[in-house]
Amino acid sequence: MKPFSLKEAVQAIGGRYFGSEDALNREITFVTSDSRTAQPGGLFIAFKGARADGHDFMAGCLEKSCVACISEREPASEAEMPCIVVESSLKATGALAAWHRSRFDIPVIGITGSVGKTTTKEMVAAVLSKAFETHKTEKNFNNELGVPQTLLRLDDEYQASVVEMGISDFGEMRRLTHMVRPDIAVFSVIGYSHLEFLGDREGVLRAKAEIFEGMKPDGLAVLNGDDDLLSAYVPSVKKITYGMKPENDLVAENVENLGTDGIRCTIRHKDGAFEVRIPAFGTHMVYAALAGAAVGKALGMKDEDIAAGVASYQTVGDRARVIKANGLTIISDCYNANPNSTTAAIDSLARLEGRKVCILGDMMELGPEENALHFGVGAHAAEMGIDLVIGCGNLSLNTYEGAKQAGANAVYFPDKPALFEKLGALIMKGDNVLVKASHSRAFEEIVKVLTEAEA
Repeated sequence: MKPFSLKEAVQAIGGRYFGSEDALNREITFVTSDSRTAQPGGLFIAFKGARADGHDFMAGCLEKSCVACISEREPASEAEMPCIVVESSLKATGALAAWHRSRFDIPVIGITGSVGKTTTKEMVAAVLSKAFETHKTEKNFNNELGVPQTLLRLDDEYQASVVEMGISDFGEMRRLTHMVRPDIAVFSVIGYSHLEFLGDREGVLRAKAEIFEGMKPDGLAVLNGDDDLLSAYVPSVKKITYGMKPENDLVAENVENLGTDGIRCTIRHKDGAFEVRIPAFGTHMVYAALAGAAVGKALGMKDEDIAAGVASYQTVGDRARVIKANGLTIISDCYNANPNSTTAAIDSLARLEGRKVCILGDMMELGPEENALHFGVGAHAAEMGIDLVIGCGNLSLNTYEGAKQAGANAVYFPDKPALFEKLGALIMKGDNVLVKASHSRAFEEIVKVLTEAEA
């Protein structure tokens, strides 16, 4: 992080300062909300959480030579000073992050969408890293706490920044974009996510399009032109599109599915074409590569450097991670799930050679249509010729029924313990097994059983 003084922090946040005048000149070298990481040079932000209250650790952090604390209450004693008192620690963190971001004149790319944000962020960063020292969001720290943490890691060594921006309700993106101030906004797809709060896909688009409110007039929107809503959307900034349809500005052609070894395709743009090899499972990865190429071209990169960046992509966590164990090919895709990402994963599974099995769990936050959307996913699995569809979880009863009514071999279990009792009899050596559900369903436990137990 590029250091700043405590005085600058007070000015950026606008809170009430408690402490000596001399302390205002001290240098802050990192910001944390985890008291366990407190050390000299730190600025500790106290949050009141469900399990612990950060305010209880302020004195301890200052004992470890932190420069100061940000607090929602006045210090109880000098042991809790220097301290900046604010109404909201969350808003104060956002204000500090927005100010810190303003210190850097580098291209900042904001990544949003319903599906594939983290994958797209990692791909764009992989591409840019071949031409720029690239800063990026760690893991998927993409909300109103994670985005400030990301921005506060910016340092003078970076030449570009890729920031993932996730929301679940109206107004959230507006707050994020005024922190991030992206020069380029990349949209993956507008799908069926957070419908509990956003209503429908049109609502999802309206909420995510708030990103343009924080962009300059000369900004750039990079949109998935194969998405019906995005292809028709007219943003307030210049727009380019990517996809597999020929009318897009960047088009993927000659797409060759290499199974678990990845994808090979040609990317065509207005000035030429080049071949890329994507080292990740699933045809949907082509869209991430196209987004990375679009950003790379917008920033003046050479085709060969973009191709090298795509080839350097690494899968993050349980996002279509391919595991070969016990004679099985397991696609662990347990980090998140909605109808768009799940049908895409099923489509990719269907292209593999051998017996194909889906273990599908509940997809959360789908609103009033959740039963119908689960049913549709099950029906889609049947239509794609999946050999065995396993539904696990309350909502996944609908997935099972959709698959069964569409003619698939399907079984249902209300929970994971019930599934574990029968799993060994259902899975055979040589199977390709997709495991997918929303993160809260903890389906990585199923992956662990499959990888550790003899099939």
